[in-house]
Amino acid sequence: MDDQDAYCDHALALTEGGLVVGTGRLLPDGRIGRMAVLKEWRAKGAGALLLQSLIEQARQRGHARVRLNAQLDAAGFYRRYGFAVSGPEFMEAGIPHVAMQRELTKAPA
Repeated sequence: MDDQDAYCDHALALTEGGLVVGTGRLLPDGRIGRMAVLKEWRAKGAGALLLQSLIEQARQRGHARVRLNAQLDAAGFYRRYGFAVSGPEFMEAGIPHVAMQRELTKAPA
């Protein structure tokens, strides 16, 4: 947890039994962060559902775009959901990252 958590919208991916297998958050400025899915639940759709939920929340808030810092190994995942690299590679917590963003359109009526 950090000083931003109280101001964020949070998303959880749960199993039918209530086990948390993934999480993410949307900050007030439209940034998505803290995306994480348990290793054994990756490539099973939990991350996609979390990301789509956070994107929809950003759209409902009226954001024109969403941004995130992706671990370099995860950039392909975000590209599949319309994100594009928007800055140079950088190191965070000893892990290579890249800034990415996606423009939002209004949801269909």
